[in-house]
Amino acid sequence: MSKLNKDVISLILKELYDRGNTLYSCLLVDRTWYEMTVPILWKNPFRFHLKEKAHIIIINVILSYLSEESRVNLRNQGIELINTYQHQQPLLNYISFWKYLDLAVLDKMIETFVTDTNINQSKISIIGLEIMNIFNRNTKFYFLCNFSYYNFTSGTELYFSELGCLHCNSTQDNSILAEGLAILNTSIKKLSFDIVYNNTHNFGIIKLIEGQKNLKEVKFNNKYLVTFKESIIGPLEELLIKCADTIQYLKIDWKPVTNLFSYLVNLISLEIHGYLHNNWNHLENISLPLLKYLKAYYVSSKILASIIENTIGNLIEISIIYDKSGDDEGRLIHAIYQNCPNLNYLKFSLFNKNFSEFENLLINCQILNGLEIFCIHENQINWKILYEILTRSTPIESLSLFLDNWKDRSSMLLQIFSLIKVEQIQQHQLKLEDLLQKYKTKGVIKNYCTNRYVFEDFEWIQSKFCTLYD
Repeated sequence: MSKLNKDVISLILKELYDRGNTLYSCLLVDRTWYEMTVPILWKNPFRFHLKEKAHIIIINVILSYLSEESRVNLRNQGIELINTYQHQQPLLNYISFWKYLDLAVLDKMIETFVTDTNINQSKISIIGLEIMNIFNRNTKFYFLCNFSYYNFTSGTELYFSELGCLHCNSTQDNSILAEGLAILNTSIKKLSFDIVYNNTHNFGIIKLIEGQKNLKEVKFNNKYLVTFKESIIGPLEELLIKCADTIQYLKIDWKPVTNLFSYLVNLISLEIHGYLHNNWNHLENISLPLLKYLKAYYVSSKILASIIENTIGNLIEISIIYDKSGDDEGRLIHAIYQNCPNLNYLKFSLFNKNFSEFENLLINCQILNGLEIFCIHENQINWKILYEILTRSTPIESLSLFLDNWKDRSSMLLQIFSLIKVEQIQQHQLKLEDLLQKYKTKGVIKNYCTNRYVFEDFEWIQSKFCTLYD
């Protein structure tokens, strides 16, 4: 094949970013393709699912960067690395491209390597330390996940002095690293913190947040749906208030104990999980004028309507789920189509009594590109009436009519799935796939997805296949 301009190759690789097997094949085209593909794959080697054989290969590649002094040191401690590529110089410095580190995955890879090479399991920590030293000499990580898997000593925070993103949890208080980072690194922009138990060790993470000067995204994740003590979440909220000028993205899994939201006027994205709380009245009058993304689970529709009414038309994506009908769903739908002229994507729970307002929403939200109706209970929706609203026909046939009527508009991105009996799935799926492929060939559909379990909300449309921090 004729040689392509590097800019063209770069564009092609960008399109292939989420296709692991195809990216790997690009390594084999020629040296130019190889040199341009390697940085993409090595930026986060854990991004794609890897088999144990690949784990061993990666550890061997890492250990090929050991100095002779380190090899002697390991040998003196009873670790003979016979199978590493000690006499082969890598074509490129692969480690220099590595920016995303998940220590839990790395720990698993080292265990696999040790087992495969018959090294004593007690030597894992020694090998782990040598690998961290190799990283320190060859790269600076931008993203760190699961640092509680390692017991860091003073000085190891230097490995992560250029971190921009951090994902950690409360199962272990690694205050040495967190406090060291608080002093050394004040430029962390994204923080995801899994709160696992009520006896959480927060001191290290509190010191870390205190030291940040440009924290933009914060996610607190309630992993086991426990009700947190005020003594745990109060200090965290006070810190968020201090960072209110910079925070633009927030996810919380608890009912705030402070007036947190009255300070976060610069929020662009808000995610609330209300599984454990019924009273959210403190949110009713908050004003979030810049809000573009709203995701809420089991929060009162009355409160959500109020939040939407207090925005100024910037919302472009809304995902709202609740499992029972109340008195305010109509107001919520009304608030959406009256206050969200720029709405692109909508996922929400719909009930029979709100069909008239739903039809008004379809009429008024002119640039809606994605719609997902969430239904838990069998009798929650009269599907016949719903399809009549959408296409005035019956399920598969109505979809065909709907697509026929779309032919003169821009190609659509379509996600559709059914919760039907197991014995019906194969026949239904084949019929649906044939129909969708037919309209994709015609150009009516740009892309489609029929698997509800692969993507969260509209991630499949927006190509957010990888970690949030990519």
